[in-house]
Amino acid sequence: MSEKKYVGAIDQGTTSTRFILFTRNGEPVSSHQIEHKQIYPQAGYVEHNPAEIWENTQECIKQTLLKSKIKPEEIASIGITNQRETSVIWDKNTGTPLHNAIVWQDLRTADICEQLAKAGSVDVASTDAKSGQYRFQKTTGLPLATYFSGPKIKWLMDNVPKIADAIQAGTAIFGTMDTWIIWNLTGVHATDVSNASRTMLMNIETLKWDKSMMYQLGVPDSILPKICPSSSASAYGVTKKDGVFKTSIPVTGCLGDQQAALFGQACYDEGDAKNTYGTGCFLLLNTGHKPIISSNGLITTAGYLIEGEKPVYALEGSVAVAGSLVQWFRDKLGIISSAPEIDKLAESVEDNGGVYFVPAFSGLFAPHWRSDARGLIIGLTHFTGRAQIARAVLEAVDFQAREIFEAMEKDSGINLKSLKVDGGMTASNLLMQFQADILNVNVILPKVAETTALGAAYAAGLAVGFWKNKDEIRKNWALAKEWKPQMAPEKREKYFSEWKKAVERSKGWV
Repeated sequence: MSEKKYVGAIDQGTTSTRFILFTRNGEPVSSHQIEHKQIYPQAGYVEHNPAEIWENTQECIKQTLLKSKIKPEEIASIGITNQRETSVIWDKNTGTPLHNAIVWQDLRTADICEQLAKAGSVDVASTDAKSGQYRFQKTTGLPLATYFSGPKIKWLMDNVPKIADAIQAGTAIFGTMDTWIIWNLTGVHATDVSNASRTMLMNIETLKWDKSMMYQLGVPDSILPKICPSSSASAYGVTKKDGVFKTSIPVTGCLGDQQAALFGQACYDEGDAKNTYGTGCFLLLNTGHKPIISSNGLITTAGYLIEGEKPVYALEGSVAVAGSLVQWFRDKLGIISSAPEIDKLAESVEDNGGVYFVPAFSGLFAPHWRSDARGLIIGLTHFTGRAQIARAVLEAVDFQAREIFEAMEKDSGINLKSLKVDGGMTASNLLMQFQADILNVNVILPKVAETTALGAAYAAGLAVGFWKNKDEIRKNWALAKEWKPQMAPEKREKYFSEWKKAVERSKGWV
C-alpha cells in the first residue's frame, strides 16, 4: 500500500478550474489549470457550461498526475473549493445539465429580488433597509440581491420548462459548483455549510435548509443537496473506481472559495481577517461561533464547520469586479496586451490625476447593494491619458476594499490592525502598497499565495488526520512580503472622499 504523501484540491473558479497537490508542509508540488468559456446571452446575463467545467476538471486532474508522476494511491484525500453562488440544475438519472449554470455575477434575477423586497414585512438589523431589501437578513444573513443562488433557482424553474417538468417528475437536482463536482466524482448529492449559506435558503443559526425561505422562493426540498460539515471524513463519499482517479480516494473537504481562503490563511481566531483579490474582491472577518447580523451592508456567512466542532462564522464584504476589471481593460479597451502591463503603465504617473473608476458592471455589491448602479469613469480632463486610467483601475479595487473594511469595523467592534491578502492581484506591488496606504494598516502576503486551494486541502487533510489539528496548519503559514502605509492622512482622506462622490454618481443609472 502506497504511503499517503499528498492532499489534492480541486479549485473550480469563475474563469478557470485547477487541480493542485499539496505536501504536509502546505506547499504545492504539481498543478494544472484550464480556463472555461464565459457565456453572455444578453446584457447582464452570465453563464457557464457545467459539462465543459466537468471535462476541464478531469483534464486538470489527469495532467497534474501526469506531470508529477504521483500515483493516485499516494493521495490521502481530496478537497473541493468553488465559485459559490453559481447555480446549476441537472437530471440525476442522466447527469445532463438542464440549462447552463447561472453565474454569481448574473443580473437576470433583479425583478425577482425587487418583487420579494416589496412583499411582506421587513425583518432587519440594518438601518437603511430600503424597500425590504433586508427582510430576510436575520434568517439568512443576506440582503436580497441578484448575487445569491435562491433567486437563480426560482428564475430557472419559472423560465425553463424542462426544469419545471423534471422537478415535477422528481428527476431534477440543484447544486452550486461544489455539489456538481462532488456528484460527478462520487455520486453523492451534498454541499457544505459555507456554500449553503450563499443560497438564501439556509438558516444562518441552525445551518439547515429553512422551510420559510423555501416557501418564499418556491424551491422544493427534493432538489436540494444535503448540508454537511466543511471538513468531514465521510459526508462526501469516495471517488468512483471507474472515474478520473481510477481508484477510491475519500473526498473530505468542501468550502466556498472565499471561506477556503480564510481557512488557508489560518484565520482561525476571532478577529482574523483576509482579503482575496481575484475575479471579484472578498474581505472576510472571523467573528467566532455566533453570527453577527450586519447593520452596515455586509453579509453574514458560515465561515466553516469542522465535524464534531462548533461552526465558525464570518462577516463578508463582496466586491463584484476586481481582477475582471483588469481583464476588461485588456480585452475590451485593448490598452494593454497582458494583465501585468497595467502595473508598468500605472506606475509611469505619480497619481490618478483626479480620475476615478467605479466598476459597477454588475451593480454595486457590499456595502451598497445597488443593482441599479453602472460603471463610470469620472474626473477626465485634457490632461488624462492611458496611465491615469490604468491607475484608476487598480485604485478602484482598493477603494472598494476600504468601504468594506470600515463597515466591518463598525459591525464587529474590532479594530483591525493588519490584513492578510491572497489571490492573483497581489502580484501588483502598486495595488498592494495603495491598499496599505488607503486602509492605514499593514498588508501581509503569505509565501503560499494559492490560499483558496490550500484551504480546501487543509479541510480535507484534517478530516483524515493528514494534519493533526489547526495548530499544525498554523505552523505552515509563513510571511512572504509586507506593505506598510506611507501616505499622509490628509491625502488619504481626500482620495477616499472623492471616491465616495464618484460612487454616488454611479447609482440610479438603470
